[in-house]
Amino acid sequence: MAEITNRQKEILRSIVDEYVETAEPVGSESIVEKGSLGVSPATIRNEMAALTEQGYLNQPHTSAGRAPTPMGMRFYINDLMKEAGLPVKDEVEIKEALWDKRYHLHRLLKRATTELAAKTGSLAVATTEEGDIFYAGTANILDMPEFYDIDLTKTVLTMLDQNEMFAEIFDRAVGDEPVHVLLGEDIGRDYLNYCGLVFAQFGAGKRNAGNIGVIGPVRMRFERVIPTVRYFGDLLTELSNTW
Repeated sequence: MAEITNRQKEILRSIVDEYVETAEPVGSESIVEKGSLGVSPATIRNEMAALTEQGYLNQPHTSAGRAPTPMGMRFYINDLMKEAGLPVKDEVEIKEALWDKRYHLHRLLKRATTELAAKTGSLAVATTEEGDIFYAGTANILDMPEFYDIDLTKTVLTMLDQNEMFAEIFDRAVGDEPVHVLLGEDIGRDYLNYCGLVFAQFGAGKRNAGNIGVIGPVRMRFERVIPTVRYFGDLLTELSNTW
């Protein structure tokens, strides 16, 4: 695969930024209007075509615009994105909301998923090594255009009743990063090609340990979601040390 050029990186960044906002394919004219690349729409179109050939973009339906593929989003997350720090105000609010539940694992995880869903605007899920599953925020995903697809929504909602399925998905993550991001085919389930899963492990050992994360479209605001999920994982680990 040809190495992506600096100009292509900037074009990809612009497309991702707009696609995250609109959930609509992005045209070359829009990039010219909002960007500062100083090149013509024809040049932008040529670069978009090259990015499509390399697998970073696709052209949905008959639209003239392009949308990032899971591969394109992965490149954006790893090479172009700058994380937004979690505001101290949010950290305090989250810790206060969870503190009184710290001695009761099930109550703690129920409240944690409620808070995580509210902070990210996504579907939050927590599972334990002992086979329990907690979730909140199903209404959040129903407002997202991607989830107007009944097969996609049915698949995600079905997963919420199957801890074993989540365990298999979490096991697909590799590496020892504090936060794992699975996109599209990384998840390993039909109909989830344009979904994303961001999760962190919490606790240690078999008892009172598990995973917490969010499910949403592949165009999630990862710069905000990743540090938020990381904080929840770290906080649950901290609270579990009091047991």
